[in-house]
Amino acid sequence: MIEVSHLSKRYGTYLAVKNVNFSIAKGEIVGFLGPNGAGKSTIMNILTGYLSLTQGKVTIDGFDIAENPEKAKRRIGYLPELPPLYVDMKVREYLNFVYDLKKVKFPKGPHIDEIMRLVRIDHVQNRLIKNLSKGYRQRVGFAQALIGNPDVLVLDEPTVGLDPQQIIEIRNLISKLGKNHTIILSSHILSEIQAVCDRIIIINHGEIIADDLQDNLSEKLSTDHSLVARVICDEKDMLTALKTVKDVKNVVLLGKKESGAYDFEIIPEEGADVRAGVSGRIAERKKQLLSLTSNRLTLEQIFLKLTQAIDNDEARRMLGIEETSDMEKAALEEDDEMSIEIIMESNEQEGEN
Repeated sequence: MIEVSHLSKRYGTYLAVKNVNFSIAKGEIVGFLGPNGAGKSTIMNILTGYLSLTQGKVTIDGFDIAENPEKAKRRIGYLPELPPLYVDMKVREYLNFVYDLKKVKFPKGPHIDEIMRLVRIDHVQNRLIKNLSKGYRQRVGFAQALIGNPDVLVLDEPTVGLDPQQIIEIRNLISKLGKNHTIILSSHILSEIQAVCDRIIIINHGEIIADDLQDNLSEKLSTDHSLVARVICDEKDMLTALKTVKDVKNVVLLGKKESGAYDFEIIPEEGADVRAGVSGRIAERKKQLLSLTSNRLTLEQIFLKLTQAIDNDEARRMLGIEETSDMEKAALEEDDEMSIEIIMESNEQEGEN
């Protein structure tokens, strides 16, 4: 659905995005992460046609965003961090305006009614947008992105300003939409990405340093794959029982943590998943399992570990990704020099005119 090939973006002599490559299939919900200034917003704006690219190619459902912008944009719904709302309009009036602007072919009334019900703003449809809370304005922004039922949704901080219940509702909505749409979700709330997305793309200093399933990233970066089980039990009997679980290498009693409950660190054989065996053994003993947690890295820990590496090559080495060869680096530098020359020539011609 989305294909990005050798994408670069230069502002004058500053290279904001450098040779970015990735593809996203229909139905994927992908978390797009990066520190401030990493190039994340630039890439999202290029994908949605708000910015032109310097080099490379971006296609949406087979349509080149540069060569066929109208057809490509018809397949995209975009919710920027600050929704583009006309606050002196009423909610339905604004959505009617967006419908006309997008030249949508669906029956107007029923289509807008369905979207308003979906994002739960139908009861405020006759209110002025400027009189709505920040949370409801965000919902109106979400609704405008859905007008025309686009194949691709690009969501930048979609839950900003929402209360906890509204955040859960929007997360559920994103998961539901992901069954029939391709979704790129950018957020600084990493728990939000972790709850909704399986695949994660991390960009730093204009380059992609990670693109994988979250579980795979955690597996590659974690040095400790042990589990900690908290069980209400006799500690000695449970220690012996857990050591007999298949693929368990060792069990360490961590001591009493609350009334009648003990923590056990369970160390599996390399590559083994012992969660089912551990919980099953505890159930066999008719003991109560209060919690079973993994010591593998969280998404926040993954993000910090990669973005705080010495450089992007070091981050890739952590994940076992081969570094760019000297020949490829030379080719990229040559392309960079050519693009600078083109920009300088263009600027000189504009100055002469």
